[in-house]
Amino acid sequence: MTTPPGPFGSTRLWMRDHPLATDAVLAFGAFVAMVVGSYADPHGPHGPTFGTRDPEPMSLLLMLLGAAALVLRRGRPRTVLAVTCALSLLELTTGDPRAPVVMCTVIALFTVAARTDRPTTWRVGLLTMAGLTGVAMLAGPLPWYAQENLGIFAWTGMAAAAGDAVRSRRAFVDAIRERAERAERTREEEARRRVAEERLRIARDLHDVVAHHIALVNVQAGVAAHVMDKRPDQAKEALAHVRDASRSALNELRATVGLLRQSGDPEAPTEPAPGLAVLDALVDTFRNAGLPVEVFVQLGPEAVGPAPGALPAAVDLAAYRVIQEALTNVRKHAGPEARAEVSVVRIGPSVEVTVLDDGGSPDASAPEPSDPGGGHGLLGMRERTGALGGSCFAGPRFGGGYRVHAVLPL
Repeated sequence: MTTPPGPFGSTRLWMRDHPLATDAVLAFGAFVAMVVGSYADPHGPHGPTFGTRDPEPMSLLLMLLGAAALVLRRGRPRTVLAVTCALSLLELTTGDPRAPVVMCTVIALFTVAARTDRPTTWRVGLLTMAGLTGVAMLAGPLPWYAQENLGIFAWTGMAAAAGDAVRSRRAFVDAIRERAERAERTREEEARRRVAEERLRIARDLHDVVAHHIALVNVQAGVAAHVMDKRPDQAKEALAHVRDASRSALNELRATVGLLRQSGDPEAPTEPAPGLAVLDALVDTFRNAGLPVEVFVQLGPEAVGPAPGALPAAVDLAAYRVIQEALTNVRKHAGPEARAEVSVVRIGPSVEVTVLDDGGSPDASAPEPSDPGGGHGLLGMRERTGALGGSCFAGPRFGGGYRVHAVLPL
């Protein structure tokens, strides 16, 4: 709930919403001040005295025209300045006693200075100061050294300086406001980017977990249904694999969803993310599902595990997920007699993960690289490797089968 503005705030809002009415009030106030000032004699015996002289009708007309021109000062500031300067010059050369018509020029010069750049302000200001003061000194009824002539020079100079100061402050405030708005937009964009990246990462994890385990459950359930009547012992073994795969899927889903919990939630998981340290357990699930898999890992003596030379956690997880997704695709798309090979080799500053299959029976087909049915699995592998600055290729092998090759920089 916003606090209602005070009386000054309400007045400023009204003035901002009604600029023409504001300028009309200002013009009326300037006209009243000029008329009152025209009755004062600055050369009285004891200083300025009021009511000792009367303005001429011509001076009253010039003051009225100058005040009327100020109503349009915001829309046409330079035109208003030119008009008020002309009226002031006419009064300076003909008025006797002289009326303060130049007050209109002071206000118009302030408006021009507040609405233009600094070089223009000083050019116009110096021209106005020199022109009015020179005419007042040389062509006016008063001596050139009269204080009224010096007052014209001082008032026009202060008007130009004040207008330039107002313009500078307005530009400074606008710059601060723009910088704050830009910083706010940057923070919002960064927050949205982080949320999108986190959602994408969680989606990849969920896809890897669900695709892998559900594929194994589907295969083992089919085996159990096929041998239930003739070989109940083999059916029980297949159902035991179904139970293990479903339990593993639930555990990984719970760990992934637990990332969305609050940091203080006692139910949040504390076990580490899967990696190459549990690669054997992953491969065993595929072997139990009937897919022969050979594994070759060469990462150095301290490349896997919590040792000082271990792989970075992100690289370790990405390698595990690439192997998991590739073997899942082999089990789903390759033939029933397919065999797979997995190799994880550290070559210089990177780890190369390769998963090969021979395609199985001749009637089996693997998805082409351009096949849109490649699904989210291949896309997820490319996104994982790309996020680490690596690359991933997936495509058919010459002679049959499929090959997945990922390079993960360390």
